Amino acid sequence: MSGVKARLSSLLAHITPGQTSASFVHNFNRHTLSPTFFLPRAASIEPDAEAIYHVTTDNQKLRRTYQETAAHVCGLAYYLKKKGFRRVGILAPNTPAFLESIFAIAAAGAVNVAVNYRLKKDDIAYIFEHGDVDMIIVDKEFEPLLDSYRAKHPTIPFLVDYDQYSEASSPSGPFGAAIQEGWNYDKETNQNGWEGLESQAADEDSIIALAYTSGTTARPKGVEYTHRGCYLAALGNVVESGLSFHNGRAKYLWTLPMFHAMGWTFPWSVTAVRGTHYCLRKIDYPEIWRLLKEEQITHFNAAPTVNTLLCNSPEAEKLSHSVRVTVAASPPTPHLFEQMTNLNLHPVHVYGMTETYGPITKGYHLPQWNQIPLKEKYQKMARQGHGFITSLPVRVIKTEVPEGTIIDVQKNGQEIGEIVFVGNICARGYYKDPVSTAKLFAGGVLHSGDLAVWHPDGAIQILDRAKDIIISGGENISSVALESMLVTHPDILEAGVVSVPDSHWGERPKAFITVKAGKKLEGKDVIDWARNVSDISKFMIPREVEVVAELPKTSTGKIRKNVLREWVKGSDRRNN
Repeated sequence: MSGVKARLSSLLAHITPGQTSASFVHNFNRHTLSPTFFLPRAASIEPDAEAIYHVTTDNQKLRRTYQETAAHVCGLAYYLKKKGFRRVGILAPNTPAFLESIFAIAAAGAVNVAVNYRLKKDDIAYIFEHGDVDMIIVDKEFEPLLDSYRAKHPTIPFLVDYDQYSEASSPSGPFGAAIQEGWNYDKETNQNGWEGLESQAADEDSIIALAYTSGTTARPKGVEYTHRGCYLAALGNVVESGLSFHNGRAKYLWTLPMFHAMGWTFPWSVTAVRGTHYCLRKIDYPEIWRLLKEEQITHFNAAPTVNTLLCNSPEAEKLSHSVRVTVAASPPTPHLFEQMTNLNLHPVHVYGMTETYGPITKGYHLPQWNQIPLKEKYQKMARQGHGFITSLPVRVIKTEVPEGTIIDVQKNGQEIGEIVFVGNICARGYYKDPVSTAKLFAGGVLHSGDLAVWHPDGAIQILDRAKDIIISGGENISSVALESMLVTHPDILEAGVVSVPDSHWGERPKAFITVKAGKKLEGKDVIDWARNVSDISKFMIPREVEVVAELPKTSTGKIRKNVLREWVKGSDRRNN
């Protein structure tokens, strides 16, 4: 025993002045959390594993290993360090350059500000101005979107990516030249590659990215993502979406935009399990089916509208292998989940928002559901479920109380309240907006603005956004529930429901629908079906049904109810 004490005394003698034995031990059993670490880790474990697959703009198939990808990131990070950039904008589709930039910006100790290229030029300019960017990485196709920004900020440099094929050892174009300049700078300054970069953040609670909301009804807000939050959200997605395989490598198809909530943190999640990133510049249903079949894709993420169109694509057929599809962005219908399952596309239903790093709840499939009728099973699968493993339980609270008062609704599947969150994967707040941040966290919880019920088994189920509830003759009508019922019509592809004024009932639902290819349908046919064939309650039957060529959607596939409301007012659809 005396020998043990002597060795401990000798060890403690080496502790720096002012450092206690407790803090000494603590430093050895914890490290700061940053998802950037996943890339050099993957490259050291499986350097030759395929990290990236991509068809470039010059129609070449690019395949890149983890060792090559980590080297590219390292070069770009040193370029950013050399130039002293601290806030780096990204305007690009799902390309290798975008993926590499996410890791490189963080490794350089900087913050990334990725922007939705589908926004208006003014909104793009606003985000880059509000985010205080000092340089922008931009895909060549989208460079014209920055014309007005460039005129106003002529000193902010652009780094352009052509998204063309080149050998990993000699990247081409301005983006590739920056990587090579970074390699040279690393060599000249002897910083030893990743050893001189920040694969682990000095402060895990510091900002790694600003993820901007879509801003459909107000100016976009910059949601502050921390290194710690992204790390834990990414690990949550590894578990909840089943990315870690025992019988093969995850092959993840990038249908979800990387700019949306940092791709729900999947750039880090897929890298953590050394999976292959199948980058995809745009949604192309024949190409998606080709990749599913030929490349044996194992995972992808997509909104219900993308899955609906994929299931109804001419190329659709039951796959020979199982694919896990993480579904979120808007509430899916039980009918869609049945369609997907029949094609061997197995839905992983999650729910969240930009302010929660993307997904924060999951609809867990329970074994006993296999013993109940299929219709009931798919209804349960369409619920938003329970809190993630890296979060705390999701809650539903009363709304008819003073702001900041937190009282749970009953878990009876009937009382309606607002979904709120607490835990590790709630974002830090809104950048430069303390008033909105205080409102977001009123009462010490993160408010979603979504209305739901809380079932006896603890699962939550969304009914609507508060502003989308239709109150007709004293009855509350969920537009989401009505949309779910309408799409069970054999000829309806998609449905969007909003309220219209009614002299007798106050409000009534109006449905805008799209029709499946090769089918013909009129509004009165749908109303007759709803009244005489469907299970839709009488008070929910739409007063009007209008057939349209396409429903307006956000970049993530949510139906833009604000646009539908404008259509109701009679505005010119061609301007939306």
